[in-house]
Amino acid sequence: MEQQLVVFELAGENYGIDISSVEGIIKMQPITKMPQAPTFVEGIINLRGVVVPVIDLRKRFSMPPLEHSADTRIVNVFMGKAKIGMIVDGVSEVLRIPEEAIEPTPAMISTVNTSFIRGIAKLDNRLVTLLDLDKILSAEEQALISRTTQA
Repeated sequence: MEQQLVVFELAGENYGIDISSVEGIIKMQPITKMPQAPTFVEGIINLRGVVVPVIDLRKRFSMPPLEHSADTRIVNVFMGKAKIGMIVDGVSEVLRIPEEAIEPTPAMISTVNTSFIRGIAKLDNRLVTLLDLDKILSAEEQALISRTTQA
């Protein structure tokens, strides 16, 4: 059995998410800031008439900030029941990978807060960290974002 992934980049590393969770990928656009939002929440955008909260995955994963470039994208996904935009450094490809190419998260790494990592895909010359979208934000954070963006 194969999995189809959208692969994107953050801080020079490759990450993958299940394509069935992705609604679309758009170029960076102006984001309206929201007061008292968590630090990793950039704000909201109007996506075809729907207000969508946008998070910065670099901030969420405690990575150093980076100026947005022509490659920066907002990946619109479904996290649980919420539609959320995620700012990434760039989207590189859509891949089909066989199940046997996916390894569990190494035990040494899983001692850190990595519950949102569901595995590592071993490809020819690189590794792709597979993310579990439902665990990137806790239920409390999802509720907080929902309240903040409805204010």
